[in-house]
Amino acid sequence: MRRLAAISGATAGSTRLWMGQTHVAPATRSSDHHHGASETAIYVVSGTPAFVFLEDSKEVRIEAGPGDYVYVPPYVPHREENPDPSKEAVVVIARSTQEAIVVNLPGLAG
Repeated sequence: MRRLAAISGATAGSTRLWMGQTHVAPATRSSDHHHGASETAIYVVSGTPAFVFLEDSKEVRIEAGPGDYVYVPPYVPHREENPDPSKEAVVVIARSTQEAIVVNLPGLAG
């Protein structure tokens, strides 16, 4: 995954908000993780990414496409996927922390 900062402390002097673009290569997925106390909002620009969350001890999969929004609450285990074998997915991300907090987990259940 390639991240490009648009609004950050370094680019705009922001102290509590980070916003940028993420490019997700075809047929890739992140590890299972959470973002600590950070809230994350995602807007899908192109492609068909999927977001898998743990909810009531079950995996819940959100299939997304251009124009969709996804919210990732603090401390919620999840992973991002781009199941398309030939197209990258592009998303805009806004998060409530300057640093990219990533707490990797052995699985969605922790």
